[in-house]
Amino acid sequence: MVRERQILAGSGVLYPPADFPPERAGAQMWQALRLTGVQKPRVCLIATAVGDARASIDRWYERAGFFGAGEMSHLELFVRPNIADIRAHLLAQDVIFVSGGSAVNLLAVWRAHRLDAVLRECWEAGVVLAGQSAGSLCWHLGCVTDSFGDSLDAIDNGLGFLPYSNGVHDDLGDQPRHRRFRELISAGDLPAGYATEDGVALHYVGDRLHEVLGVLPERNAWFVEPDGVGGYGQQALPARQWLPS
Repeated sequence: MVRERQILAGSGVLYPPADFPPERAGAQMWQALRLTGVQKPRVCLIATAVGDARASIDRWYERAGFFGAGEMSHLELFVRPNIADIRAHLLAQDVIFVSGGSAVNLLAVWRAHRLDAVLRECWEAGVVLAGQSAGSLCWHLGCVTDSFGDSLDAIDNGLGFLPYSNGVHDDLGDQPRHRRFRELISAGDLPAGYATEDGVALHYVGDRLHEVLGVLPERNAWFVEPDGVGGYGQQALPARQWLPS
């Protein structure tokens, strides 16, 4: 069976409202699992962006199991890989889920292990690629990141599976990500692209945006492009709420 190429790239839920059920904190994981069309999807976590932190991996297993994953695994790259045949293992998955953390470190380590080429092969084979924060930024041409510090810098060497830039946590209050993403696009340091607010994910089919999905009410994604005169234009893309019942 030929499977479509799909990517689910989101911001996660960093600041849930007071009445948000805690069991829905990983609802973007549930969305990724549902996109496979498989009753018990095989899913592998890649937590390179947090240095394979054990606490993050353990928390992910709890959430993935709660949301109906089938066979679950994770790939460690620090200090040495925990899987002998990485390519074969990842190609056998229905979903590959990438954690948040440092996008800069993620890209560097993946390229050192030649994982970038393996992940492209998985995508082309129809494995759903998904992730939050750094796990969203990585699939795009470029992004704005705090991996170098609070100044929020551009990365222009993302994996480039998707021909856009990406911004996450676009409504985050303690960093000017909203403004900085638009400044970088206005200046030509990043190409046109999509930003997501808290709880919002971009569902791509092939290399085009198919739908905007949300787990919090009244949240948006934004398409931002240069206006040709040193500024930018933007379009709000309201998210359709899609939650486990």
